[in-house]
Amino acid sequence: MSNFKYSAHIGYLFNDRPLSERIAAAARCGFSAVEHPSPYEVPAQEMADWLSSAGVPYTQFGLYSGNARLGEKGLAIFPDRREEFRRSLSDGLHYAEAIGVKMVHAMAGVLPVASRNRHHWDCYIENLSYAAKQAERRGITIVVEAMSSGAVPDYFIETPDRGAQAIAETGQSNIGLLFDVFHTVNMGLNLDEQIRKHAALISHVHIADFPGRHEPGSETLDYSAIERSLAEIGYEGWLGCEYVPAGRTEDGLGWLNAKIASRASKHEHV
Repeated sequence: MSNFKYSAHIGYLFNDRPLSERIAAAARCGFSAVEHPSPYEVPAQEMADWLSSAGVPYTQFGLYSGNARLGEKGLAIFPDRREEFRRSLSDGLHYAEAIGVKMVHAMAGVLPVASRNRHHWDCYIENLSYAAKQAERRGITIVVEAMSSGAVPDYFIETPDRGAQAIAETGQSNIGLLFDVFHTVNMGLNLDEQIRKHAALISHVHIADFPGRHEPGSETLDYSAIERSLAEIGYEGWLGCEYVPAGRTEDGLGWLNAKIASRASKHEHV
């Protein structure tokens, strides 16, 4: 029986209430941490107070990723936006330190394949390397996430293999993979094979079922097998719940309640 900890992605979960209430709601429902890709609208001290009050840590967030209304998802591949990337890194690392975050996601960017050239890859590696060096001084890991073309068309890093290649080229030790179960399956890849192949790099995991991206265990994926694979590679981090609730978040938490009850029962019999 695995004893994974679950982090509520409060961009997706509990989003029928203001952000100020989502952290406490997640803690009440049994999540042991929270995450959100863009916390910056909330002053860091205020966020720290919310976390302290709820008694949960914040697992990871992203650097500023551009104009979401224009479909931007990251700055790191664009040579003409290097300074913007570096400013976002400085702001992100300061915020991370202020609220105790140890992982920061540097999103690559969206660019059609026909528009790409070597300069985009080189810029990405340069920016990741710079980010890792700056983060290392603060004890922070930079994470790279692959996003499937079916869900995020034209995202620069589509597979864990491509993410791992980028990490290898930086030569930096404090860069890891944010391994997303949904995106991996959406690219037609075998989860067990990918988990084992990239075991040494996996720093954080996102979970959601497939194909609707709903609650774990509600669709086609075998979550017992997924957790078993993660346990066998020695993964001890959080499972970030980045799924789209089928209804109200609270109404779809039977899977989490069952795990909490099973864990409590197991401890009673120890």
